[in-house]
Formats: sequence, C-alpha cells, structure tokens
Amino acid sequence: MNVSIPIPQELETYVQVQIKSGGYNTVADYFLALLNQDRQKKEAQARLTSLLQEGLNSSSEAVTPEYWQNLRLSVLGTENQ
Repeated sequence: MNVSIPIPQELETYVQVQIKSGGYNTVADYFLALLNQDRQKKEAQARLTSLLQEGLNSSSEAVTPEYWQNLRLSVLGTENQ
C-alpha cells in the first residue's frame, strides 16, 4: 500500500531531523516505527484495562493494619522494615 500524506513544512523538517538522528533509513521507516509504537500502546492499554477489570471482578480482602504488616513481612522479610 502506498500512502501519501501532505504535511506542513515544519513537520517535514522535524521528520527529516528524526530520520537523521533516530537511525531511520527513510520517511517510511520512521512512520512505520510510529505506527508500531501506536499499536503497542493500544495493546498495552487494552491489557491494562483487562487486568484492572479482572482485579475488580476478583474477590477482595479487607485492608487492615494486619494486612499491611503481613504484606511488609512477605515483601521485606522482616518485621522491623
């Protein structure tokens, strides 16, 4: 697929600088990298939403001082920290 996108001169200059400094060979490589980043971001957001919903749907435990103490013990391994 060939895509042609008119962009303002200042953005064209910006893209050229990114190509020179970012290790991209062509404008197409730069835009493909941006598209991949966008896709990965959306996938990560969907995964986070799924995990948050999973957490909301799971059974919960009352958060008490004892809960925090047990959590500290399990993470830090000592009661004094």
